[in-house]
Amino acid sequence: MCGAQLHALPEGVQRVSRALQDAGHPHAPVMLDGAARTAQEAADGLGVQLGQIAKSVIFKRKDDGVAVLVVTSGDRRVDEKKVSALVGKIGRADAEFVKAQTGFSIGGVSPVAHLNTPVTLLDQDLWRFADIWAAAGHPHGVFQLQPDDLKRLTNAPVADVVQAVMVSHGEPA
Repeated sequence: MCGAQLHALPEGVQRVSRALQDAGHPHAPVMLDGAARTAQEAADGLGVQLGQIAKSVIFKRKDDGVAVLVVTSGDRRVDEKKVSALVGKIGRADAEFVKAQTGFSIGGVSPVAHLNTPVTLLDQDLWRFADIWAAAGHPHGVFQLQPDDLKRLTNAPVADVVQAVMVSHGEPA
């Protein structure tokens, strides 16, 4: 991406693009025509499975107010008890906290290029897919990567951080 193209992008996407370039990541952010504020919107806009969307969920650690980022597969729900067991008690983060800590608005939180480095956990279920997509700092911005790229870019541990998936008979999968 040339400098002129980069300046046409929103500030958050520029920050993510620079971080990806600095890390030698092969895929630059792309801007979708429609919003990708939710994992479903992103999957629909990209024509991929919901689980291929690496959604970034921010929590606030209760002890010290530090942001906790959980990057999870779009078809999964974060299990707050599992996350708390790993990083300490967490609570919901409001939009103001998310913006102040990450520099991104809800719906566009990237797993990289945060203003303040969060405590980060990666959902092991992302490894079900060869290619995944993450937000690139804006509700219309996304970038492609592989789960191992996400681990390399964030230097975060991979963990079981989601609620059990139920199969049709009500048994955990």
